[in-house]
Amino acid sequence: MIYLNKLLPIFLLPTGFSLICLVIGLLWRKWLCWVSLLVLWIAATPAVATWAMRSAEGWQIRQSIHEMPSAQAIVVLSGMLVNPPGNDSIHEFGDGIDRFEGGLSLLEANKAPLLIFTAGWVPWNPDATPEGEVLASLAAARGIAREQIYVTERVSNTAEEAQAVAEYLRNAQSGESSTIILVTSAFHMRRATLLFEQQGLTVIPYPVDFRASEGRIVTLLDLAPTADSLAQTEQALRELYGYLFYRIFY
Repeated sequence: MIYLNKLLPIFLLPTGFSLICLVIGLLWRKWLCWVSLLVLWIAATPAVATWAMRSAEGWQIRQSIHEMPSAQAIVVLSGMLVNPPGNDSIHEFGDGIDRFEGGLSLLEANKAPLLIFTAGWVPWNPDATPEGEVLASLAAARGIAREQIYVTERVSNTAEEAQAVAEYLRNAQSGESSTIILVTSAFHMRRATLLFEQQGLTVIPYPVDFRASEGRIVTLLDLAPTADSLAQTEQALRELYGYLFYRIFY
């Protein structure tokens, strides 16, 4: 299923759609080649990428930890580590390091007594240590007591993360409903909140790792296509498709 989830959106994204238009244009309708170029150009402009990402982020804002209410647990979703070439025991943080730092800061501010890491793992990297186990060790090295940390079973997507966390909390709370502070990237928060609420949890969102800045002046450079902007637009669209899928079919 995870392979299907990753592959299906490809042809609904600008790159895949443009390739389809290009092939059809070369074989049949030449004007589709221009459509291919136009779609790529628009999707790769910083102006469009910023708007698409802020839309995916739900126009959320970064919240002060001191303004956050208390909960039974802080849940930090996987998706922030990379395995660099070399020693398998060495891990580096990618773009989502604010997930880890946000979770620790919330715990240190006594917003919940328990910090839950999800054990993100993918079948195409079977020998990798589940991400939650690595994060738990890093948190312990930062002085967090191990009894305050829980790592879920292996999970491969957000739906499985929600199921694993909900099952653990139901057992720990003897079936009572739980309130969690959910920590994940801002663009991922809407879909994650939906899935955790579908598991019967009360979710207090704490979005971090914002990908688009606000307040910057728009210039002509925002109309010049870049590879980074194309990637950002596609990430925003992929998140939108994922949200709609779970909204409709779950």
